[in-house]
Amino acid sequence: MKNTLDVLMSRLRMKQLQLLIALDDHKSLHKASGAMSMTQSAASKALAEVETMLEAPLFERAKSGLIPNQFGRCVIRYARVLASDLASLCEEVAQMRAGTGGRLAVGAIMGAVPNVVAPIVNELHASHPGLSIEIVEDTSARMLTLLDDGRLDLVIGRASVSDQPSKYHYQPVGDEPLSVVVAYDHPPMSADEVGFAELAGHRWVTYPSYMPMNALLEREMDLAGLPMPANRITTASTFVTVALLQRSAELVSILPSGVAELFARHRMLRVLPVKLKSKSQTYGIVTRKGGVLSPSARQFVQLLRERGRAH
Repeated sequence: MKNTLDVLMSRLRMKQLQLLIALDDHKSLHKASGAMSMTQSAASKALAEVETMLEAPLFERAKSGLIPNQFGRCVIRYARVLASDLASLCEEVAQMRAGTGGRLAVGAIMGAVPNVVAPIVNELHASHPGLSIEIVEDTSARMLTLLDDGRLDLVIGRASVSDQPSKYHYQPVGDEPLSVVVAYDHPPMSADEVGFAELAGHRWVTYPSYMPMNALLEREMDLAGLPMPANRITTASTFVTVALLQRSAELVSILPSGVAELFARHRMLRVLPVKLKSKSQTYGIVTRKGGVLSPSARQFVQLLRERGRAH
């Protein structure tokens, strides 16, 4: 099997597969060779080469012409799939060159999604309906790995978390302020400003140690003279955090302010009047050095810059 695959990979040509499709369509070597602009002898030789590679005859002669046998039907089915995929490839490349289609994969940290990424994606999708867009929300460290592997076109996050931040282009976009949140039905707190000490009776939903938001919470707890809670629940998921908060008025957590405000507007969370002393971390556009952005990725970056200037 491996030998057959090696032979096919090294010797099989698309022209031969197109001939098989033409033979299936026309049932005649003479008509198929004419449709392929080949001589009949060249078409016969090409068919023989494919049958030799596969070590099986592909057609049988009948009164109605050349009819594919079970091997031929199998090969022709895959030949049509390959031809269709190649046509789609050419179409997608043409759309990418024109900036009207193709695929765009963007990674984004949680705090950049509501007010930065989502509006730009909607605008880009409205102006380029043929464009396929994938959004990955994760930590900067994980998304940089996807960027290195070519699975993301760009990242809205932080290059500083990398062991080699110099291998990326980084353009600052803005800060990621954080807010302290509880469930929407949490009893309102009468004070105009709430300190961490006043939340001592609550259980915390925190983030894994590798996430910057966990380091910030540790600093805030330390500044308030408090240890990190021992009975905390840890998750990297925004959805899990919000779901947990909604189920218990005893839980408290921190979220990027843009995310917190989104859920607060829908009466799912309540933002507490807690002023954080730590400076908000900045984030920006991260791309690979030496890489070339696709037209759709360049348009995404341009819209992001324009939005930044407008604000």
